[in-house]
Amino acid sequence: MALQELNSSDELDDLLSSGISGLIFKHSSRCSVSTEAHREVTKFLTDSPDVPVYLVLVVENRPTSLAIAEKLAVTHASPQVIALRDGEAVWDASHWDITQKQLQTAWSGD
Repeated sequence: MALQELNSSDELDDLLSSGISGLIFKHSSRCSVSTEAHREVTKFLTDSPDVPVYLVLVVENRPTSLAIAEKLAVTHASPQVIALRDGEAVWDASHWDITQKQLQTAWSGD
């Protein structure tokens, strides 16, 4: 499954109210650390193509990025990945902690 872009707080509300399990990836196109995190997320998706991963571009879509922090009670960071189970945040990582291995561990619950 390819990255699916979240473009609004309404889309976020719909996603969370659906009880989705998946990952939210907050990405900045202006940051080299975020570029590396994007590579790691892409590697994760190569091995786990059925996992829903929702992309939020933090510069272009700041209101949605901030709404994620507020609605999921997770401190805002960029880059950042948040794992959701049944619409609730169960894990998050930012910056250099975003690795394919960490994503796999978070997703599998190990």
